[in-house]
Amino acid sequence: QVRLQESGGGLVQTGGSLRLSCAASGLTFSMIGMGWFRQAPGKEREFVAASSPYGVNTVYADSVKGRFSIARDSAKNTVLLQMNNLKLEDTAIYYCAATSSGGFYRESHNYVHWGQGTQVTVSS
Repeated sequence: QVRLQESGGGLVQTGGSLRLSCAASGLTFSMIGMGWFRQAPGKEREFVAASSPYGVNTVYADSVKGRFSIARDSAKNTVLLQMNNLKLEDTAIYYCAATSSGGFYRESHNYVHWGQGTQVTVSS
């Protein structure tokens, strides 16, 4: 059974940093694409970042480029999202997601496994 468990969310002031972690089990972690998405209150879920297998290639939403960084630790079956210079508009529930192939995508419909999410709140 596939399980994705996010952690690391919390409350932070604008300009601060957080690091989210997603522990994956029940899948061949190193061979699949992984992504992070977020959903703010009253808004649709949106793409944040994605990583190819082994973390060779990454892609980011324009809104987080230069501030967020996705990385993988294959030894621990974990994908990380380092978030720096956080803004009020980064407040959302952040979800980890896994594809069923080696592709990595911006579109959520390409992801077949999802975590429960972790809340990130940025305050002024």
